[in-house]
Amino acid sequence: MTKVDVLLGLQWGDEGKGKVVDVLTPDYDVVARFQGGPNAGHTLEFDGRKYVLRSIPSGIFQGGKINIIGNGVVIDPILFKEEAVNLAESGHDIVNQLYISKKAHLIMPTHRILDAANEQAKGTGKIGTTGKGIGPAYTDKISRNGLRIGDLLHDFDKKYAAAKLRHENMLRAMNYPYNIAEIEKDWFSALEYLKKFQLIDSEHVVNHFLEDGKKILAEGAQGTMLDVDFGSYPYVTSSNTVCAGCCTGLGVAPRNIGEVYGIFKAYCTRVGGGPFPTEQKNDVGDLMCSRGNEYGSVTGRKRRCGWIDLVALRYAIMIDGVTKLIMMKSDVLDTFDTIRACVAYRINGEEVTRFPFEVADVEIEPIYTEIDGWKTDMGNMKSEDEFPEEFNAYLSFLEEELGVPIVIVSVGPDREQTIVR
Repeated sequence: MTKVDVLLGLQWGDEGKGKVVDVLTPDYDVVARFQGGPNAGHTLEFDGRKYVLRSIPSGIFQGGKINIIGNGVVIDPILFKEEAVNLAESGHDIVNQLYISKKAHLIMPTHRILDAANEQAKGTGKIGTTGKGIGPAYTDKISRNGLRIGDLLHDFDKKYAAAKLRHENMLRAMNYPYNIAEIEKDWFSALEYLKKFQLIDSEHVVNHFLEDGKKILAEGAQGTMLDVDFGSYPYVTSSNTVCAGCCTGLGVAPRNIGEVYGIFKAYCTRVGGGPFPTEQKNDVGDLMCSRGNEYGSVTGRKRRCGWIDLVALRYAIMIDGVTKLIMMKSDVLDTFDTIRACVAYRINGEEVTRFPFEVADVEIEPIYTEIDGWKTDMGNMKSEDEFPEEFNAYLSFLEEELGVPIVIVSVGPDREQTIVR
């Protein structure tokens, strides 16, 4: 029996997971997404084209591979249809390659409106959601009021009407104006399109593949520091983005988890509100943003940028059980004279190396170590033999601090700009 390898982000998302999944997919038979919704944009660039995936696994570009949207994912039929149609028009075999779990939950039109209403009610304490209805959909799931893909096959109209009425009562209580007539029409049309795909009991299918010796790569969305339990709460997403989320999001037993690939940027970014100890609200952050094109692939929002945070990274590696590290966007730091890395926090005068519970409530002063920059354009490098001495020193420093080998280094956005060590 084979095991499921897991690939996930170790920071606040946007680490470049889609590109790495695409690079690793040739070694696997199946790629499965296990959590999150269409707020997660995985950007891939190859053959002179740019693709943005929201819900469909990034293995879809490698012909002949099975891709599964697992039970832990929430799906907006409208956005799913838009994504799938774009892929089909660009020549990818979507219908035969993509399976969808019957236990995946649906994002309703009223979920989007509730998302906006909840953010407005928070006032200055906004989380900074993408407004895609993710939080309200997961709220319904946990409160046992959700609609699932499998409900399309069992008295769906009645279930939908009851769920919609419940949401409308909530919106009226909040005095929030809304009109869903147009979006609801598109939503039902998209549901019919979704029915063209293979709707499966994914937990049985995944475990059957394992028993059959198939190699499976599980693809996470967002990042560990956005996990609803272990992230910078309440400035987090609504699902479990950590490795354990693969078990609940695909129906995989813990003993069947194999390698855990943890992806991180050579620096750090986050979108929306919440704590960011190493954020650089200055020319350094602006340069990282411009060189890294740090704008959300789904929202277009400018990302906050800062130096790498090893306190948070060590924490993520511990929670996820990471066995191999992958560093992205190394080239963004090519022009810096000095690279800084946060090795500890100072909180109320005390130096700490553990990621704290009260991260969102206290002032954190990052304690930095400085490393010489490499001042070399690495975008055209094809092997680690070409790496500058200073860059190798940065890699060695990170491996020593984190205790896990860095096995892949990305030096640009293209599929070809990926170096295996």
